[in-house]
Amino acid sequence: MNKEDEESKKIWVSGFVVRNPSPVVSNWRATSSLEEDLIANEVVGIRGVDTRAITRHLRDLGAMRVGIFSNTQLSREEMVIKVRKSPQMAGSFLADDVSTSETYIVPSVGEKKFTVVALDMGIKGATPKAMSERGIEVHVVPSKSTLSEILEIKPDGIFLSNGPGDPATMVEMISLVREILSAKIPLFGICFGHQIIGRALGFETYKLPFGHRGINQPVKNLRSGVVEITAHNHGFAVAAPIEGNFNTIYGAGFVSHIGLNDGVVEGLELLESPAFSVQYHPEAAAGPHDASYLFDQFVTLMTNARVTNA
Repeated sequence: MNKEDEESKKIWVSGFVVRNPSPVVSNWRATSSLEEDLIANEVVGIRGVDTRAITRHLRDLGAMRVGIFSNTQLSREEMVIKVRKSPQMAGSFLADDVSTSETYIVPSVGEKKFTVVALDMGIKGATPKAMSERGIEVHVVPSKSTLSEILEIKPDGIFLSNGPGDPATMVEMISLVREILSAKIPLFGICFGHQIIGRALGFETYKLPFGHRGINQPVKNLRSGVVEITAHNHGFAVAAPIEGNFNTIYGAGFVSHIGLNDGVVEGLELLESPAFSVQYHPEAAAGPHDASYLFDQFVTLMTNARVTNA
């Protein structure tokens, strides 16, 4: 583990399960071990677990809640009851828990070309970094920010980040996105932000049986026909029509990407408003980087909007 590669201010998982962790720290850039970081972040861990058996179990029965118990007098039945009383992900509102409490700025690398407001619902450090490398000054703002507060920054575009929770609970954010769409401010959303844009357009979201996890998820770009290998970490999806165009109060749009494993909607794009989104992570660190072009697409969107409004 090292500070340079950290994507957030802390480890957000509640528990860590592994079969056989490495007994030594082998990376030459490491400044601490995984165990030391888990302890520092007060995250409970357990090893010696048959994770393949757990995977097979979840494959048959779907994602479920879990507990890790140690030095407890609880019976097996009491532990199960305690786990069942823990909150389910469906209906969970978590964005404010992981959002920044104060606005901070990631300066552009080289000449500043654009200003973007990034609404933080659990943003990863690689995201503003990827934008800054394209000449974008990124203002990362709390998830509770209002449109008037955003407009005070005079952004060329607005970015909706990834994050945890059920998109159906994000009522205020969905309302804010509708204001942004009405104002025709260039808008780009990923992961949780994609789901919120979907709901703002009038589509439902639903919980997947397992979710999409990992860095090798194949996604097809329906515009180009190219298959991209992408990084995913989401449990919900948008229910939008894949065939042809769809109509919204913000104009026509279409599903731009689909997942090849299960046909899940992986991207949305509007034709008459400057907005698009993807379900996965174009900023993936340390990869794959097949989808990094989406940040360039965002730059093009802002460039075109600037010309239109000139």
